[in-house]
Amino acid sequence: MIRIDGRTAAQLRPTKLETDFLLTAEGSVVISVGHTRVLCAATVEDGVPGFLRGKGSGWVTAEYSMLPRATITRTPREVVKGRQSGRTMEIQRLIGRSLRAVIDTAALGERTVVVDCDVLQADGGTRTAAITGAYVALGIAVKKMMAGGVLKKSPFRDSVAATSVGIVKGVPVLDLCYEEDSAADVDMNLVMTGAGKFIEVQATAEQIPFDDPQLGAMIELARGGIQELIGLQNEALSRYQ
Repeated sequence: MIRIDGRTAAQLRPTKLETDFLLTAEGSVVISVGHTRVLCAATVEDGVPGFLRGKGSGWVTAEYSMLPRATITRTPREVVKGRQSGRTMEIQRLIGRSLRAVIDTAALGERTVVVDCDVLQADGGTRTAAITGAYVALGIAVKKMMAGGVLKKSPFRDSVAATSVGIVKGVPVLDLCYEEDSAADVDMNLVMTGAGKFIEVQATAEQIPFDDPQLGAMIELARGGIQELIGLQNEALSRYQ
């Protein structure tokens, strides 16, 4: 199947990780997945939320937002509305869960790392791009803490990345752009570790229900794409000692 942008069914969009985008953050990266671009910035703070005080453990969390003109039509800033949307809260909780699944928070000491994920441009897959980029931003911050003697060893147990898959015109495809996503029969997001274990699977039949063979085909597409993304993450983090 030749897709709307000329890719094969099993091909990721062109993906780039531009590290140290911000001079002020402990770790930062702009991840570009096709036309989707997300700025991920990690901030290390002393102290932890109240439920962790005195327990000697750290915390990793995330915040997610989308710039007003990240989309074709302007989306008003949520701060103007006075509250976050349900979608925003769901995505930032997903990013936080995904990061905590691969990090030993006890190894952080009583520190909190906040990873801000701001969508600069949206063309499908913003949550999966944010997860993939957030891991790199967090990884840079951890490497800097280790280099500065703040941490004695890496708290990471594994890596994490995410991608989308779906069924478009009856064909399982990897990494949907917006036009594919909006017309897909099935839309699915997968978050996986470098070891190939699942952290989260979000699958919805938008038009036509799917069966076991189609589910298996989508999972295998996602697995291959995520391994490719993890290779790009490792390459980006290898620049830091």
